[in-house]
Amino acid sequence: MRTPLLFLNVFLVATCGLIYELLAGTLASYVLGDSITQFSFIIGLYLSAMGVGAWASRLFDHELARRFIDVELGVALVGGLSAPLLFLSFSRLGWFKLVLYGDVFTIGALVGLELPLLMRILKDNVSFKDLVSRIFTFDYVGALVASLLFPLFFVPRLGLVRTSLVFGMVNASVALWGTWLLRDLLSSGVLSLRIRAVAVMALLALGLLQADRITALTEDQLFADDIVYSKTTPYQRIVITRNRAGFQLFLNGNLQFSSVDEYRYHEALVHPAMTLVDSPERVLVLGGGDGLAMREILKHGAVREVLLVDLDPAMTALPKAFPPLGALGNHSFEDPRVRVIHMDAMIWLEQPSAPFDVAIVDFPDPNSFALGKLYTTRFYRLLKRHLADHATVAIQATSPLFARSSFWCVVRTLEEVGFWTQPYHVAVPSFGIWGFVLARTSPFSPPDHAPQVPLSFLNHDVLATLFRFPNDLARVPVDVNRLDNQSLVRYYEHEWRRWQ
Repeated sequence: MRTPLLFLNVFLVATCGLIYELLAGTLASYVLGDSITQFSFIIGLYLSAMGVGAWASRLFDHELARRFIDVELGVALVGGLSAPLLFLSFSRLGWFKLVLYGDVFTIGALVGLELPLLMRILKDNVSFKDLVSRIFTFDYVGALVASLLFPLFFVPRLGLVRTSLVFGMVNASVALWGTWLLRDLLSSGVLSLRIRAVAVMALLALGLLQADRITALTEDQLFADDIVYSKTTPYQRIVITRNRAGFQLFLNGNLQFSSVDEYRYHEALVHPAMTLVDSPERVLVLGGGDGLAMREILKHGAVREVLLVDLDPAMTALPKAFPPLGALGNHSFEDPRVRVIHMDAMIWLEQPSAPFDVAIVDFPDPNSFALGKLYTTRFYRLLKRHLADHATVAIQATSPLFARSSFWCVVRTLEEVGFWTQPYHVAVPSFGIWGFVLARTSPFSPPDHAPQVPLSFLNHDVLATLFRFPNDLARVPVDVNRLDNQSLVRYYEHEWRRWQ
């Protein structure tokens, strides 16, 4: 028995186990939404299942080496097939959550079995204090490596399905390798174990070869229309679908716009703010990597510079990768007045810059802590530093109908840091009623006239109605959204869950 190499097995076991947990949490939040609850519950379920597995290890008294290899093959099979299984079952089974939680619990219980079995195998060869320190050192280091590589390498390079299958093959390889490392403790049936390990590896390799078909089959079931473009980036899953009317952009399964009616959204987002500033020359766009908000900004002849800050280079490259989007945006990224910076908006705001006349904040909805921070008091205080005294900010603020508390939370948070606000809303058929907020550092009235630029939706009469709220959209009491409470994310998840 080669003791040092068995500690490497601990590292691989820990890495694979955490990868499966992260896969399940990511996939659950992707297909079910409600990311905080899903991730929290899956982490808790996985850890408790590990406890069950550790407790169950006491039931094994004989042939511990064989049991360890059997368990490793079980983890390889269940964990390796977890992403394909969950993706396919979501689109076909009404009891998807039962499959999801059952899969997580099974993997956790199997992983929980592995370490106690391995400790008992090694106890006669390593002193107790060295055994415990080494086991847990390799276990925690493996978890660290998995947590770093999962978002930075495996998901953007391989995708969820391939990552699952690849790590299943790693587990099967560990089992196969174990038949040599533990040969002295295996009384018989070594060839059978090796054949099973190779069979599991072959099955997972076959799945790896079919990964694109599995992903395509799954997404065809998730989206109503034909998928014409898809890409996984380090930050999100980008999918574009098309029907007879036009095309639609989805980020992590959430609709961002439909080409049929996006002009309503983007005209309402951009032009009220632009109208409130005489001859706006410098415009800041935070988010808006599809280029459609910039299309509207560039209609104003006074504009001399537009700076767009977007985290994901794949988004700003999308108009070229998918030419119909470039045409829809009037090729706004090719305008010499446009400059693009790929950076987290909050980090960029911490740097000094010349003041802007208008800021357009067009982030996705706050359905996670990563996005929720972009709607906090901290973020808006940083934003104020980059504004001229006369500047106007326009912010997309989710639906005041479907997520009423979320919408007014954005308004109240802006007011908490000293902005004066004018909330407004617009009907976008693809979304329903959608909300925005105008903000300035001094009191102001809503704009009373539409700009003299080509418009498909806005006019003087329509503009006035946007700032009038019926009773069912009126202000409600809400908390301020801060970095340390993320009230907005909780409001958002609670409210949108009712409509899913």
